[in-house]
Amino acid sequence: MRVESECGGSADVRAALSRLRRTSGLPVAFGGLRYGTGRYRISELTGARTAALHGLAVRHGNGLGGKAAVLTRPFAVTDYHASAVISHEYDAAVAAEGLCSVLAVPVVVRRRVRGVLYGALRHPVQLGDRPLSAAMEAARELEQALLLQDEAQRLLSVARQPAAADPAAWEEVREAHGDLRALAQRVADPVLRHELLAACGRLAAASAPGRGRTGDGPGRPDGPVLAPREVDVLAYVASGATNAATAERLGLRPETVKSYLRSAMRKLGVHSRLQAVVAARRAGLLP
Repeated sequence: MRVESECGGSADVRAALSRLRRTSGLPVAFGGLRYGTGRYRISELTGARTAALHGLAVRHGNGLGGKAAVLTRPFAVTDYHASAVISHEYDAAVAAEGLCSVLAVPVVVRRRVRGVLYGALRHPVQLGDRPLSAAMEAARELEQALLLQDEAQRLLSVARQPAAADPAAWEEVREAHGDLRALAQRVADPVLRHELLAACGRLAAASAPGRGRTGDGPGRPDGPVLAPREVDVLAYVASGATNAATAERLGLRPETVKSYLRSAMRKLGVHSRLQAVVAARRAGLLP
C-alpha cells in the first residue's frame, strides 16, 4: 500500500508556528503536515515544556485538530478536557503538556487539508479574534510555502527528464532552469533548496560543450565564476525577459538587475546581453 506523506516542510512549519506564537500572544504553538492517509503528525513545537505532543499522529476527525480538518475551518475550545464537542483520544498528551484552551487551524492547499496548526494556553480562557486571526494568517503563510514546494517539485520533474532533441522542448528545460533558480531563493527547507540548485547545475552542465547532455556539475572548473544572483539574472535574460520582468520574478529592483548583468558581462568578457548568454552557456552556467 502506498503511504502518502508530505516531503520536507519542517522549516516552513517552524516559521509558521513562530509567527503564530509571536502574533497571537499564545505561549504554546505546535503542528505538522499530513502523514499517511487521513493523518497529521505533530512534528514541530514551540513553547512546549515536554515532548508529550511530539510525533503524535492525529487522525482525520479525531480531537480538536482532526475536527478542524474535517470542517476545513478553525475550531477552538475553552477547556479541552471538558469539551463535549470534540473526541478525546489525545487527552493524555494534552494533559501532560498542561494545555487547556486550544485552537486549531487547518492548512488547506488546492482544497486539500495538508496539515494542522495549533495554539494553546495553560488555563481556561475564551479565545478571541486576535489569536484566531493570527493563527489563520500563519496557516495562510504555510499554505503559500507548500504551494511553492509543489511548484518546485513540478519543475524538478522537468529537470530530471532527459533533454529532448526538439529545440522547443529544450527551451522548456531552459525556462524551467530559470524558474528553479528563482524558487530556490524562496524555499526555506534546506534539503529541497539544495536539490533545486543541484538540478540547476545538472541542467546547465548538460548543455556545456564537450560534455554532451549528461553532465552534473555547475559549469567548467576552469571557467568564469559568477555569483548566484548573476546566474539568476542571466537565466531570465536567456529566456527573453526584460530587466523589469527579471526584477519582478527575482524580487529585485531593476537597477540591481542591471548591476548584476553588467558584473556578469565583465566576468564573461563580453559586451552585450546576447553575448553574455552565449558565453554562460559555453561555460556550463546555463542550459
